[in-house]
Amino acid sequence: MATDYDAPRKSAEEERDESLEELKSRRKDKDSGRVDEDEVEAAEAFELPGADLSHVDLAIEVKPAAADEFTCRSCFLVHHRSQLADADRMICRDCV
Repeated sequence: MATDYDAPRKSAEEERDESLEELKSRRKDKDSGRVDEDEVEAAEAFELPGADLSHVDLAIEVKPAAADEFTCRSCFLVHHRSQLADADRMICRDCV
């Protein structure tokens, strides 16, 4: 917390004069801007236009790597053999 050394200081009497009610009201004011909202409820109520994908089949066919392809051990992407930078470590040119 930053301290303003140029601000006037309170005397011991002034500090004692601050009542408990005043301190409670300050604390209420800090929390008054917060919104207590359940994130799950908010997400369920929010719909994007045209985003109903319930009728779409998302299954895809997985094909094995071809003879001229390799899987980079750094980024785990399948690349053509021309992108192979280190054959011992099986790393692509982008990851070297």
